[in-house]
Amino acid sequence: MIPYCDPSKCEAAGCVPTVCTGSGIPSNRELFDRSCAAIPGGVNSSIRAFKSVGGSPYVVARAQGPYVFDVEGTRYIDLVQSYGAVIVGHGHPAITAAITAAAADGTSFGAPTPREMKLAEAIRERVPSCERVRLMNSGTEATSTAIRLARGATGRDRIVTFSGNFHGATDALLVAGGSGLATLGLPGTAGIPNATVANTIVAPYNVVPQLDDQVAAVIVEPVAANMGVVAPVAGFLSGLRAECDRVGALLIFDEVITGFRLGSGGAQHHFGVRPDLTCFGKVIGGGLPIGAVGGRADLMEVLTPIGKVFHAGTLAGNPIATAAGLAVLNELTPDVYAELGRRALRLSSLLSDACSSAGLVAQFPVVGTLVGMYLGDGPLPTNFDQAKTTSESTYAALFRAALAEGIALAPGAYEALFVGLGHDDTVLDQISVAAHRAAAAAMRSLA
Repeated sequence: MIPYCDPSKCEAAGCVPTVCTGSGIPSNRELFDRSCAAIPGGVNSSIRAFKSVGGSPYVVARAQGPYVFDVEGTRYIDLVQSYGAVIVGHGHPAITAAITAAAADGTSFGAPTPREMKLAEAIRERVPSCERVRLMNSGTEATSTAIRLARGATGRDRIVTFSGNFHGATDALLVAGGSGLATLGLPGTAGIPNATVANTIVAPYNVVPQLDDQVAAVIVEPVAANMGVVAPVAGFLSGLRAECDRVGALLIFDEVITGFRLGSGGAQHHFGVRPDLTCFGKVIGGGLPIGAVGGRADLMEVLTPIGKVFHAGTLAGNPIATAAGLAVLNELTPDVYAELGRRALRLSSLLSDACSSAGLVAQFPVVGTLVGMYLGDGPLPTNFDQAKTTSESTYAALFRAALAEGIALAPGAYEALFVGLGHDDTVLDQISVAAHRAAAAAMRSLA
């Protein structure tokens, strides 16, 4: 137990007397119950509610480096890292300084700023396919804007996506998605008219579909990071590029997760395939809300105010988020990516060893700096149907046991594990010891 809250600092911790345990330490459960009275389900992103793993969530008070601390003062080694948005560690001095300086200048202006220009330039310099970049507020906004742009630029309506890929809460793409949809066991969601998805075609991942001249675009996660980290098979991404070229469709890479996570050039550099449009989020905001679409100049200039496809946003290009994003990109050198890749491999190895020693069947695939988890034997999955054979009950048991040992995993069986600059060898050693105990405890609970 790491002390965080005391009676004199109760308000600073977000605690008030009506929900305090009496010791001056707020209770996760009581705060979550209070949240449920104000927020549907008590959370502002559905997977956070622990529905698939059981129990109620820990409520984070602060974070530092590789750790998050809940309101009761418990410290966890964080392998969630804000679902990949944090890469250099929580509270990194360079990011904190950039945010502080930007906030002192003002939080939002509704006018162009130098920081948004510099972040767009930084993305363009690192990702050659992005000749122009439009900033926005989230990865979801990026994917929905890219789809609208593709339809407007081509004059076509149909979109092809892949089963198990998750492109955010975009109506036209909430069909057979991974991530939270997979965790909740939903094929899509209520509230979307049939007409909205009538022009969305869902194909199996890692199979190049045959397109026709009514397809505006193919959108794909170049690494399927929302169904346990499934790598593209040889020829899949290059095959998509060729098939799109054959019929005049656009190829959209959803690099909200892989962008600046696999390397400066993202998955497109890693695999040597150049898309027409790219969606970004997460890393480029340094942990603050952001999104972006980048692509060929002729396509990007179909957006207003030059072209005919509308896009606007009051907070788009927010000066604090762009300051944080610039600071993060400046930290991400080739040596940093090499080190993150080494740490990802070590995390995979030590988790495999821990599960193997306990007799728990588990595999931890690695793609660059991304680590996945598949709780099943046989070959690693190459598509969503195979990924869904992972044992969700085993994951729930392992999740709870890991949390009891001070390791925070995502509360869903289809998410990636994220290492960052905070996860040095000392922390990885701590994970190894805790993971051995957690795997053994999970097996006992399943017996």
